[in-house]
Amino acid sequence: MIRVLLAEDMHMIRAALTALLRLESDIEVVAEVIRGDEIVPRAVETRPDVAVVDIDLPILDGITAAAALRERLPSCRVLVLTAMGQPGHVRRALAAGIEAFLVKDAPGDRLADAIRRTAAGLRVLDAELVSAAMEYGESPLTARESTVLREAARGASAEEIAGRLHLSSGTVRNYLTGAITKTGARNKIDAIRIAEDAGWL
Repeated sequence: MIRVLLAEDMHMIRAALTALLRLESDIEVVAEVIRGDEIVPRAVETRPDVAVVDIDLPILDGITAAAALRERLPSCRVLVLTAMGQPGHVRRALAAGIEAFLVKDAPGDRLADAIRRTAAGLRVLDAELVSAAMEYGESPLTARESTVLREAARGASAEEIAGRLHLSSGTVRNYLTGAITKTGARNKIDAIRIAEDAGWL
């Protein structure tokens, strides 16, 4: 029996995936979580063989959570769910050592097969998705620019970001300007969109 942890914040999607997996005689969903920061604690508690992880999770994104899970519970393999329109995330996930991906709009029967292959230690890579991911270059942003832009994406003002990161407001604005310039964006909102689409945040 393959034990599965499912991390998906959209209730209807999570319920549908769970119902789909319950039809499989060799797969058991042992845990469901809706936030990225819940993945490691629940995995340590339930000891799944495979964690099926959506990238876009609240509190902690799926890739960061999956990387933490690999460190804490190496026996648990990770299968990342991603949208075809987010190839940059695949590059980021590959860099984090994750080797199994499934496109969210794949046919339902592919999920169970992908879980079995992941549990067996095989790579699960969508050729079209990986090809699209390779078209994106490495992030042009520095670590600090990425952090500042990520905070801005969460709705924080320059003053709030400055307080959280122990920087001056002027320095935060300089980092935002740098991010806008390097992404070729028109403004902060555009820079956030470009960076998120490319998987740089």
